[in-house]
Amino acid sequence: MEGNLVLGNKVVRTIIASRVLLQLGVWVRNFAILLYVTEITGNDPFYVSLISVAEFAPIFLFALIGGTFADRWRPKKTMILSDGLSALSVFAVLLVVLTGSWRALLLATFVSAVLSQFSQPSAMKLFKQHVPEEQLQGVMAVFQSLTAFFMVIGPMIGAFIYEHYGIETSLTIMGVMFIGSALILGLLPKDVPDEAAGERKGIATEIIAGLHYVHSSAILRNLGISFAFAGLGAGLIQPLGVFVMIENLGKDSSFLQWMMVVNGAAMLLGGTLVIGIGKKVKPQILLAAGLLMSAAGTIGMGSAHNVLLAILLQALTGFFYPCVHIGINTLILQNTETAYMGRVGGIMGPMFMGFMVIGMSMAGYLKGTFSLFAVFTGSGVLLLMGTLILLPLLRIRKLA
Repeated sequence: MEGNLVLGNKVVRTIIASRVLLQLGVWVRNFAILLYVTEITGNDPFYVSLISVAEFAPIFLFALIGGTFADRWRPKKTMILSDGLSALSVFAVLLVVLTGSWRALLLATFVSAVLSQFSQPSAMKLFKQHVPEEQLQGVMAVFQSLTAFFMVIGPMIGAFIYEHYGIETSLTIMGVMFIGSALILGLLPKDVPDEAAGERKGIATEIIAGLHYVHSSAILRNLGISFAFAGLGAGLIQPLGVFVMIENLGKDSSFLQWMMVVNGAAMLLGGTLVIGIGKKVKPQILLAAGLLMSAAGTIGMGSAHNVLLAILLQALTGFFYPCVHIGINTLILQNTETAYMGRVGGIMGPMFMGFMVIGMSMAGYLKGTFSLFAVFTGSGVLLLMGTLILLPLLRIRKLA
């Protein structure tokens, strides 16, 4: 019933259709570039790592700036322009690649990631404007399920297209998907006039205002701290999954991909369940439950030496992972004024990603100094601390 209400909203349906094409394009791009760069450089770890840098660096560099401009600009036009520019950049890179300069592939990833920092907060702004508050959690659940679905099939589609048709076709498909997304977004209703447009101040002033807005809100401040603990905990174990396969389970590194499939399938199931329960569960409870079960599953994974147990634990963490992102996105939507939506998202995103990168940078050293189990236990404790920070919110009947 909740899912029907959510999908009955034209804005939600249109953005979902757009995201399907974007997800297809991004997964085709990600695997095509990864496989191509790996092949052409002979598995050079420097260039392979640059792919991740090109994908994640814009989150730190442009998330708050993009969110600020998203607050100033009209969301529909911003999203269409972002997808259109992404498509143009892809076709420009394709022309360069045809001349033999493969390094331009990194530019395609970077430009697309930069532009997404403007379009993603614009989508959140549209949800805030056009979706009733009681349906916001269902909307977030639908989008989390969509992400999980592509986590399962995306790698297979991306690898298949590259292996059978090559890098040129992969880039062409990506460009076409972005153009298709821009055309679909044209079906959105006209942008709502911004009443504060005539009161705009300088960019730096508005960024400072956004930081003050988050700091002055006890709810957003708690969410940010909890998100930081979650990011640090996730980062500590992000690079170490392959060692669980090899050292604890006695498998080779390729077994990790099957664990990822299990995780993605469980995420899809978990997101679908949240769609079903809809507004029956408060978002702060969803978030706390997701962090708590992730903590338990993470500690269990660090100590698991049985393949079946490891698969069950991976399914457990995957099933509850959507609760984390659905919960926090719903809370942000419910407790943020429309005028600050972009800037709040631009602060929360880097908060999680920044601490995750710190955790990733420490993971190898900590594993070498202590043990695999100790690092996974530490990660679980950090997730548990993130849960405890949310306790004051659990006592509130209605946050917004």
